[in-house]
Amino acid sequence: MFTLTPSAAEQIARAAAERADHPTLLRVAAKHDESDGELVYGMGFDDEREDDLVIDGGGITVLISPRSQPLLENTTLDFSEVQPGEFQFIFRGGCVSPEPKKGCGSCGGGCS
Repeated sequence: MFTLTPSAAEQIARAAAERADHPTLLRVAAKHDESDGELVYGMGFDDEREDDLVIDGGGITVLISPRSQPLLENTTLDFSEVQPGEFQFIFRGGCVSPEPKKGCGSCGGGCS
C-alpha cells in the first residue's frame, strides 16, 4: 500500500490550499526510465480517472493509475530535510531499481 507521512500530507495540504480553483487530488506515478531502467517518480494535482486507485493519505486524496500501482506498492512519500534548510519530497521503499540515486530515498528512483 502507498502511504504519506504526516509531514508530506501537511506540505501537500499547504500547496493544495493555494490552488483553490484547481484540482486538489494528488496523483502519484512511477515508471521505469527508458534509458537506464531506473525507477522515476512523479506527482502533481490532477482529476480522478475511471481506473484510478484512490487512497486517503492523512486527509490527502491520492490517485494512482493501474500502471503505477505495482511500482508504488509498499512506498511511502515523505517530506523531510535532506540538508540543513533544504527540504524535499522523497519516495521511500518499493525498491525495484538496482542503482540508487543520491538523496532520493532508501532505494533510489527520481525525486519530485
